[in-house]
Amino acid sequence: MKKILLVIVLLSLSFTAVSQEKLSEGILLSKQTMSSDNEQVNEQLAMIGEVVTTTYFKGDKSRSEVSNPMSGNIVTVIDAEIKKMLMLMDNPMAGKMYTLTSIEVSEEDLKNITVTKGDATKTILGYKCDQYIVTMNQSGIEMKMEIFATKAISAYSQQTATFGDKLEGFPMYFTMSMNQMGSNMVITNEVTEIKRESVSSDLFSLTPPEGYEEIKQ
Repeated sequence: MKKILLVIVLLSLSFTAVSQEKLSEGILLSKQTMSSDNEQVNEQLAMIGEVVTTTYFKGDKSRSEVSNPMSGNIVTVIDAEIKKMLMLMDNPMAGKMYTLTSIEVSEEDLKNITVTKGDATKTILGYKCDQYIVTMNQSGIEMKMEIFATKAISAYSQQTATFGDKLEGFPMYFTMSMNQMGSNMVITNEVTEIKRESVSSDLFSLTPPEGYEEIKQ
């Protein structure tokens, strides 16, 4: 019995040690749910359902893929080194479109964002995550977020890109609350699986595929 207990302890320790290694390449799966205190809005959100996103990351580059009956297929490719983002949208109604934009964060943008590190921690998929409380104002809409991020994963996050260096680590879990047109909404996002594997650099091309039409800004 003692030998069995020792093996269990050693296995748990080795898992923790591996989990805390710096991870800079791999695949993340996350799920997102949305809810509202407005019944009509909630019915519309229920039609969207749970949104599952697959994110490929490698160094300063990331690629997120999401497919939903309401929005169609959306692919977002980000190169943080050159501050560019390509978004590909394949919608059954609107067709295939793309935008290529800059993701530079200005000092003016940062003035509308307050990030405070909290005292709480979470362990998600073996990764220790620190709490951050975020308040931001965009286009007159105030949004509040509670984020749990880990420093053990070195990947670019689209959700926290606008925070500059105010937040350290990759967000493994967050909730966002806001009031839109009199309705309170809550968005919850959580990483559910991490795959430690090599990722092809071809996935991070910022060249739009053939058949996509540019959306003029």
